[in-house]
Amino acid sequence: MDSPQPQLVIIGDIGADLVMGPIAAWPQIGTETLMDRSELRGGGSAGNAALAIRHLGLQARLISAVGNDDFGRWLREQFHGLHTALQVCEVETTVSVGIMHSCGERTFFTTRGHLEHLSYAHVLEHLPPASVPGSIVLLSGVFLLPSLRARYPALLARIKALGYEIALDTGWPGHQWDAATRLEVEGWIARCDHLLINELEATSITETPDLEAAMQGLAGLLPPGASLVVKAGPRGALGIQQGVRLESAAQQATIFDTIGAGDSFNAGYLLARLRGASLRQAMDAGCESAAAILVRFPRRQIQAGELAACVAKSIQQEGEIA
Repeated sequence: MDSPQPQLVIIGDIGADLVMGPIAAWPQIGTETLMDRSELRGGGSAGNAALAIRHLGLQARLISAVGNDDFGRWLREQFHGLHTALQVCEVETTVSVGIMHSCGERTFFTTRGHLEHLSYAHVLEHLPPASVPGSIVLLSGVFLLPSLRARYPALLARIKALGYEIALDTGWPGHQWDAATRLEVEGWIARCDHLLINELEATSITETPDLEAAMQGLAGLLPPGASLVVKAGPRGALGIQQGVRLESAAQQATIFDTIGAGDSFNAGYLLARLRGASLRQAMDAGCESAAAILVRFPRRQIQAGELAACVAKSIQQEGEIA
């Protein structure tokens, strides 16, 4: 009989994403603009990470919510092959329209919808004890989940009590960063084993424009032995663990659709960690998986497990064990 393996649970936001583009300039009000590409797919920070995990050949549990409408029924179907526990909320499903710009940036329009109703009780009901040490819960999209956010300290404590490591991707608060939000997030960081954020989030949380200083400040907030990872776009990823600073280079690729880049990185990183990889190997795997996923458009055509080799390659490479 096979021994139990570390498991991954993803708790956070999912929604229906319509990605369109590119446009060279914002159109005049009242006009119509024709675009070359579009794709309707499951999205959200947690949704993107869960789908990326499926692309990479790992089974994960996804705990989230959908609305009770046609989009909600369609959205549930997008996560086939994963263990899902989706609360059906008696509201419309959250929908995002992502407009891709020729310069590589993107603009989002998002409805509030079901995400405001994902409950703490639903999450606890569907969160089993960790199968073995080294299992991980990824928390993402918290600022889009006000009902769950109100119980975040209790949720973090419960996750730890069930035997999991905690990975956190904070995302961006809709009201911008203020003193109260920074203090709240610092409390979450103090319980994390893996903090996975981008450059702007790092400098915003610490109120410093200097990324290196921000990283040192964030590393000081984490528990001993925890890993800080800063996703730096074209630069790749920067990390600190036990005072050792590491870098992983981004893979060179021509990319039209950058939506979910950080979430795809998270998937590769976490898959590598579940397999016992070091911080450096896991950051390399995150960069590899992000590049492999982002070059695909439409992404719904990626088959389950199709991209597993890119993570295995990173783990097998010789590297410093941080």
